[in-house]
Amino acid sequence: MGLVNRLIESGHEVIAIAPKDAYSANIIAAGCEYINLTMDSRGVNPIKDAALTIELFRIYKRINPDVILHFTIKPNIYGTLAARFLKIPVINNVSGLGTVFLWDNFASKVALWMYKIAFKSANFVFFQNREDEKHFIDKVGIRNMQSGILPGSGIDISVFKPNGYVKNEDFTFILIARLLIDKGIEEFVEAVRILKKKGLKARFLVFGNIEANHKRAISIDKVSAWAKEGIIEYKGVTDNIREQVGHSDCVVLPSYREGTPRTLLEGGSMAKPLIATDVPGCNNVVISGYNGLLCNAKDSAHLAKQMEHLMSLPTAEIEAMGQNSRKLVVEKYDENIVIDKYESAIKQVMSNSVELAREEQIKTSTIQSRAATINL
Repeated sequence: MGLVNRLIESGHEVIAIAPKDAYSANIIAAGCEYINLTMDSRGVNPIKDAALTIELFRIYKRINPDVILHFTIKPNIYGTLAARFLKIPVINNVSGLGTVFLWDNFASKVALWMYKIAFKSANFVFFQNREDEKHFIDKVGIRNMQSGILPGSGIDISVFKPNGYVKNEDFTFILIARLLIDKGIEEFVEAVRILKKKGLKARFLVFGNIEANHKRAISIDKVSAWAKEGIIEYKGVTDNIREQVGHSDCVVLPSYREGTPRTLLEGGSMAKPLIATDVPGCNNVVISGYNGLLCNAKDSAHLAKQMEHLMSLPTAEIEAMGQNSRKLVVEKYDENIVIDKYESAIKQVMSNSVELAREEQIKTSTIQSRAATINL
């Protein structure tokens, strides 16, 4: 939303294209034109994906934008393909490599092939860490791609701000994530079991959406069983995550891989110590011993050890880690850094587009002149 507001304030017309949901009205209220999109974000379906490409082509042709900003895998791929036919420049954001790069199956092979086809015509691509950029380029095999690094989606540090640290009587860990296997939810639960067997007094809150139709989703039955067993407190989803983070002692994310995880940025901006896995994305935000602790991926025992260690620290050390989190986010992840990079990329892409159009016009004029000479 920060990017949208800046673009509007700068005099640009912003048109948002996305499937309709409970937040679509917020986009319209911000001053955007909104266009509903029929898109199934799950899996690979050739018929639906072809229909999505055609739908985007028709929308792009009708509105004729100067530049298109794509986010998430399907718009990145199929939107870029649609824009290619219309010669409209695009800026893509690969916010994380996700399951396509974590697992070796038919769907991931198809996605990689589609990435390779589509991204050959992408004018600029943002990644959220250097490891993702290198891995993507190596895996997809596009060597001459114009790319850059964004510090995540950025954080409004004036909104996510510290509220003064007071250690809870029952030390409170909070995990905020989509309830998918790849987010390390099961490892978190096993770590909590280890801690509870030791008799440690703490609370373990989980916020996130249960995506019933996702192939790697944690089922509602499993989550309900964990809550009934008393292992975790499952809180579902909320529009007021700041209050929940503000009342916690530590933000945890044991994900298998991330771009730049927003939940860690939100927690860090609110001066909370962080615990995350030592994987690309997470270890860009968490510096072990400085603003939190890192644990091994897919290792519930090590996660439990780090959680126990952090909660056993003196209050002054925990607060100092939180202050370091805030400092890191302010210096590196302020959303204004992200917005400035986008504005720079837009200017570059538009400048290149104008230059290409000029060259094409000269080329066309030369051909027409030659044809006229021949006719004479």
